[in-house]
Amino acid sequence: MKTTVIGLGLIGGSFALSLKDKGLSDHVMGIERSEAGARRALELGLVDEIVDMDTALGQSDLIVLATPVDTIPTMAAKILNRIRRDQIVMDMGSIKQELCELTMMHPNRGRLVATHPMWGTENSGPDAAVHGGFAGRTVVICERERSDDDAASAVETIYRTLGMPIRYMSAEEQDTHCAYVSHISHITSFALALTVLEKEREEEHIFDLAGGGFESTVRLAKSLPQTWAPIFLGNKYNVLDVLREHIHQLQILRRMIERDDRDGLLESMHRANKIRDILE
Repeated sequence: MKTTVIGLGLIGGSFALSLKDKGLSDHVMGIERSEAGARRALELGLVDEIVDMDTALGQSDLIVLATPVDTIPTMAAKILNRIRRDQIVMDMGSIKQELCELTMMHPNRGRLVATHPMWGTENSGPDAAVHGGFAGRTVVICERERSDDDAASAVETIYRTLGMPIRYMSAEEQDTHCAYVSHISHITSFALALTVLEKEREEEHIFDLAGGGFESTVRLAKSLPQTWAPIFLGNKYNVLDVLREHIHQLQILRRMIERDDRDGLLESMHRANKIRDILE
């Protein structure tokens, strides 16, 4: 199988490595908008060669879209306009409704498999790509029934070979759940970093006094803004919904602290501790 990965950052680069590591692709080609990024991807061995779109469409069995989420729907539609019936297109974006709505009536919709691997780090670019990053991480496949069975089965085989449990959802369900378990974590981390930078003007104090708790909580604020701004805006209504609830919970805790409500704080934090049972 010949594969082209479009977008050779953390997700696309790591996926390209995984395909090579597991022997899932005989030849991995790459498309990268940044010339420096393309050169680095080659230097790191993420892909075997950098190609243009015409070459990718002419030679690929599988085309993987791993670009920022605001570029994926239009790109997917344009690629579906040109592919053969034996080619497969899959995306790896973290929001799905716009993609699925835009391509719903496309005559080649069956060749598209909409996926979201639930993995990532705060790092970006080709240098962020890692071996084995997807192992053990869940992947969501959206609207599987709209994909041709051979296309969906091929993508499922890839993910299972990478050691990824598969969950099936509608695009709406996926975007809602991701707002609560992924997107809110990032926007909260950005907000916390801004809060500390605003209130703690002495940068050496942040460096000297920041403990492991702060570092782990604010780690996601190091994520690439060009990646996350389109996610927040593309999943706007779900993000706003989860933000309303998050702000509500912060206000409750604030009132308890204002009132010296020790029992209320203890009860709230004990309820919050239940997340341990779920995650462990």
